[in-house]
Amino acid sequence: MIVPLRKCRSDGSLYIRFPDVEQTLGELYLISKSDLVARCRLLKGQAQYVPSQCILHFVRKSSVAKDEILFEQLFKILAERVRRSLPRVENPDGKTVSFTKSQVVEQVYDKFVKLLMEERLEYVERLDFFEVDFKGALAMLKLSAQGKAWKEENRSTEVDASDDSGEIDAEVEEAAGSYDPFNPSVIDDYIYRSSLEVAMEELSPLQNRIIEMLRQEIPIDSIDPNVVTMAKVLGKSEKTIRTHRDKAFAKLRVSLTGGK
Repeated sequence: MIVPLRKCRSDGSLYIRFPDVEQTLGELYLISKSDLVARCRLLKGQAQYVPSQCILHFVRKSSVAKDEILFEQLFKILAERVRRSLPRVENPDGKTVSFTKSQVVEQVYDKFVKLLMEERLEYVERLDFFEVDFKGALAMLKLSAQGKAWKEENRSTEVDASDDSGEIDAEVEEAAGSYDPFNPSVIDDYIYRSSLEVAMEELSPLQNRIIEMLRQEIPIDSIDPNVVTMAKVLGKSEKTIRTHRDKAFAKLRVSLTGGK
């Protein structure tokens, strides 16, 4: 039996894996450990390629079962996939490396490994995000790491979370663009909605509330004193809410579209 995920959505329902992932897991449960490792080593594009969500599932399963040999074999495969997904740190000259990119690579890899090591002691619900949408969850780690690296490299340009000036960092504004996470052309798609829920869980509490209110079509502000607005509920200025809305849009765009 494939163990269900434990993380709950805001409505109390459990996160669930996508049907194709569940189907692949069912197939992998029927083969030997050696065959499982061999299949997990296949590269993308090869027949019987195993999604990263499935490898993670068996990494977690082997950790709980204290199967150190299988854990080590699958952990190395998964860790290598994470490394390959991260940006190259070399600058165009081929002789130097980017400080920011190096920081991002180090932080993302270390954070992911830390989550796996923490689960050696107890269940880590955050890893459920990765079993649902590995690429999207990893993208959120990248975005978080980029924010920290940019802040370290350009402290004077970072917008503080409590700043009410309403000024938006140029990179954040560009990343947000005209992106609409609730675009009617995609919101009816089950897979997209599930990925959106996962991505929203990774937002800061303030950003998550703003996006939830947007979904409920609550206006940011209004000249009508009787209208419920975000500004009133959150106790923030209109400019601050728009700033954090755009930050949230930028994060969601990276997670759900890879920044496209």
